[in-house]
Amino acid sequence: MRFLPAFVLDALLVLVFAAIGRASHSEDPAGFLITAWPFLVALVVGHLLAFLLPGRPRRPWGLLWGLVVWIVTVAGGMLVRVLSGDTAAVPFIIVATITLGVFLLGWRGIAALVRRRKPASTQ
Repeated sequence: MRFLPAFVLDALLVLVFAAIGRASHSEDPAGFLITAWPFLVALVVGHLLAFLLPGRPRRPWGLLWGLVVWIVTVAGGMLVRVLSGDTAAVPFIIVATITLGVFLLGWRGIAALVRRRKPASTQ
């Protein structure tokens, strides 16, 4: 269950992405789950795939794990949107790819920097 905090943070960021997107188009903010659900489904698949990959990345807060999650979340989210009858216009794909990349990889990059700056414990 050590991946749970990373998954929860990623899920919150996907929800933020959906809420920002709806607000930027003056859509009802209460419907953000309609926008978010395909990406949340894909996020679950991304975390499972990162966990199950042979030679997989071992740390859910690491950049390699995040890279798998990001790619699957964007591609899978778009696929689920289209299969469910919604659209995936090129500008939306570009914005979603960039925004989710910043969100899903950004906090992991910050975590990596913080871990590097921590002094080695002396025993």
